[in-house]
Amino acid sequence: MRLWHQDLIPLLPRGQLLGQHREIAALRGLGWGRRHSTVDYVFRHPPYKLYQFHLVVMDEMKRRGYHPDPRWYDPLYRGGRCEPYGIAVPVPLTRPIYPEHDDRYLRECLINLKAKGIDMAAAIPDRGCGA
Repeated sequence: MRLWHQDLIPLLPRGQLLGQHREIAALRGLGWGRRHSTVDYVFRHPPYKLYQFHLVVMDEMKRRGYHPDPRWYDPLYRGGRCEPYGIAVPVPLTRPIYPEHDDRYLRECLINLKAKGIDMAAAIPDRGCGA
């Protein structure tokens, strides 16, 4: 389980983009708080940050012609198997949404994608992050 670096979302191949949506949906639902070394940083932030990140992914999906379930646009929604949050406490939108999505993390994601046969380094503006 991994959240791709925010700057990679518009560049991800179809499979990775749709997989990202599924992983975020799982994290917003029953996966919230379940430890996993790659995404533990998410739990140090309010759930609203994950909702903000999910909006980035779903907006990219819509841009490509996909139709994510509109219920995911509700910050209280946690999937069909979870009770919704009682309240959503909005937090300011930051760029990146997660401060952990720094150049080191971008490099790590590019290496991970390259290992899957997806070389995206050339598509990223030179930030010293080529993998």
